[in-house]
Amino acid sequence: MPEVKRDTLSRFIARMGMFTALSAALSFLEWLLPPIPGLPPGIKLGLANVVVMFTLFCCGARDAFVLSALKSVFVFLSRGWVAFILSLTGSLFSVAVMLLVSRFLSKKKNYKLISVFGAVSHNIGQLCAAYFVLGTGGFLWYYLPVMAVSGVVMGLATGIVLHAVSPALEKIPVFPKTPDRV
Repeated sequence: MPEVKRDTLSRFIARMGMFTALSAALSFLEWLLPPIPGLPPGIKLGLANVVVMFTLFCCGARDAFVLSALKSVFVFLSRGWVAFILSLTGSLFSVAVMLLVSRFLSKKKNYKLISVFGAVSHNIGQLCAAYFVLGTGGFLWYYLPVMAVSGVVMGLATGIVLHAVSPALEKIPVFPKTPDRV
């Protein structure tokens, strides 16, 4: 294997290991926190998705899809197969939608708008998976308005967090030399 390829593979593995560890730690931390008073059941901030969004913007779609899958494996190990299916479906659908939305926007990254689309699509993906995996019937879709509103609110929050932490994360030396590979 040529030296350049080995370096690229090494950087990819280092990035994925670092981002997987960071997203797993954030996911676990959020899972340990008590529910936020006043929020409907199942609504969370989605801090681990900040790492996925950052990966999408700085490293590209391939890395973001791989990270979503790896993050879901952690969910499987810590919470079981149903949580894994919900996490994987929501994450992959979210990355796909964020990728599409980011391609329609100008070169200026609008973290908040893209994050809102990602959060709402994550919730829709999870509801679709829950419908098929849990066999809960059509009544599950009555929760869609609650999930959509929470997706907008939590998406704005994670977009703000991403905007705040991006400058620090961009200083990590394992990123590709060309930013904005989306």
